[in-house]
Amino acid sequence: MTGRSLRLGPGGEFDRLRAIFVALGTAGRDLGDDCALLSIGGRTLAISIDLSLEGVHFRTDWLALREIGWRATAAALSDLAAEGATPLGVLVSLGVPGNRQRRTGNASPAVQIMAGVGAAARSVGASVLGGDLVRSPRYLVDVCVLGVAQRPVRRSGARPGDGLWVTGRLGGAGLALAALRAARGGRGGRGGRLAPALRRRFARPVPRIAAGRWLARRGARAMIDISDGLAGDAGHLAAASGVGVAIELERVPCWPGVTPLAAVRSGEEYELLVAMPRRFGTAGAKAFGRATGLPLTRIGACIAGRGVRMTHDGRPITPPPGFDHFPAQ
Repeated sequence: MTGRSLRLGPGGEFDRLRAIFVALGTAGRDLGDDCALLSIGGRTLAISIDLSLEGVHFRTDWLALREIGWRATAAALSDLAAEGATPLGVLVSLGVPGNRQRRTGNASPAVQIMAGVGAAARSVGASVLGGDLVRSPRYLVDVCVLGVAQRPVRRSGARPGDGLWVTGRLGGAGLALAALRAARGGRGGRGGRLAPALRRRFARPVPRIAAGRWLARRGARAMIDISDGLAGDAGHLAAASGVGVAIELERVPCWPGVTPLAAVRSGEEYELLVAMPRRFGTAGAKAFGRATGLPLTRIGACIAGRGVRMTHDGRPITPPPGFDHFPAQ
């Protein structure tokens, strides 16, 4: 997670990141956004890296190895989407256990995972540029993505009065995760327990590259991808921009069968949360839908103040915390 602002939302993971930033001093003066942004010859190079670890980000009894490769790559590409960048390529460090040879035909685990990586890269017009392969106690997929941005959109540009919008529908990933955990006490296989559309949402998330580029061209002030849950990521956008964020829960677009509160808790959605100028309205959202095939829904506004405020039909609601790798004990 790299870029310009040092201001992050609350949480144990982000307390640790703030301590790391301080320890790095001037060597880390530009940390805190979705991507590192480097000006090279009149263009802006966007770079990000995202680690997926077995037992933390995925389970091999829930996902095929090819799906694991796709999912890890899509998560990293989503950071480029949040900057409004066009992907160029990916580099992958891959850790594979030496004693677990889950072959499909003649394909080794490394080949299967990298087939998924390549498919995800091709889906957005990018290439696999290289990487590293090591023996590891468990599967590990570390994906570095590179792209270019005509007008990069940081987390830090939102202003009071901007509308707060979200792409797609939220809650599908959380619904799928809950179903997988419930199946056989959390030991369910990769069978047909999930409806096909819900399984695709979980196993093959789509990085919103075209959506991010469209929003950047239409004047997006600030943008972040929803990887840790809407409420948590809204807190990061608010902190980076120095504004408050007011979300109307009843407006949140939900996956079928998901309540609004569950939708804002759901992580790994990889939709985009974006602050648009006040003048952007219904006509702009319809144009977005025609261009991308996705809904764009206004769920609130940026306001003076700090933090995330959430209401449901006018009643205050305590925003649920986002995902935290290091929650308070």
